Amino acid sequence: MNPNKIFLETGKKKTFAGALDWPGWCRSGSGPDSALQALVDYGPRYAQVLQIGGIDFSPPLDISGLSIVEKAGGDATTDFGSPGFIFESDRAALTREELDLQKSILEACWAAFDRAAASAAGKELKKGPRGGGRDLDKIIEHITEAERAYLGRLGRKFKRHEELDLTEELTMARKAVLEALDSAVKKGLPESGPRGGVIWPVRYFLRRSAWHTLDHAWETEDRII
Repeated sequence: MNPNKIFLETGKKKTFAGALDWPGWCRSGSGPDSALQALVDYGPRYAQVLQIGGIDFSPPLDISGLSIVEKAGGDATTDFGSPGFIFESDRAALTREELDLQKSILEACWAAFDRAAASAAGKELKKGPRGGGRDLDKIIEHITEAERAYLGRLGRKFKRHEELDLTEELTMARKAVLEALDSAVKKGLPESGPRGGVIWPVRYFLRRSAWHTLDHAWETEDRII
C-alpha cells in the first residue's frame, strides 16, 4: 500500500483529509491546507499506534509527501465532524491479504482506544471551553453504540446486552464487526441493511470505523488532567 494516497472531503465549515489505504489516518481542518497539515502532524502518532500493533508505517515528513487522488464536496455530515463521503476507490474489492492487513490496523486502533481508556480510568478529563465533553463512561458507551450502528451498514444487527458491562459489550461488538467484515469479503454485501438502511463498502467501513475509534482515543489521551 502507498501511504500517500489521500482524499479531501470539503464541506462549508470543515475539511477532512485522510489516507484511503490506511484506516484511521484521517484529520480535519477549517480548509484543505489545514486538514492536510493536521494529517501530516498526526502521522507519527498514527505510526506509533500501528507500531504497537506490529504494523510498519512511515509517515511523510511534510505535505509534499501526500498525493491527493480523490476530492469531493462535503455535506452536513462533514461539517458536523465525520468523514462521510464514499469515494469510487472505496468500492474496490479487497483481497484476503488486504482485508487481513486492514483488520489488523482496525484492531490496532481499538487497542489504542483501550489503552487511552485505561489511562483515563479514575482521572478527571478536561472540559471544553463551554464545559462540554463526555466523561469516560460516556465515551465508551458512545464508541459501543457507534460499533452497533456501524454493523447495520454491513447488513448486520447487534442487540444490546443489558447484563454486560460496557467493556464486555464493546468486546462483543468488535467481534461481530470482524465476523461481518470476513463475511462481506467472502460472500458479498446485501443491497440494503436492516430496515432498508444504507450499506457501506468494506473499505469505507474500515476507514470510518478506525477513524472514529482513534479520534476518541486521542481525544481521551489529550483530555486527561
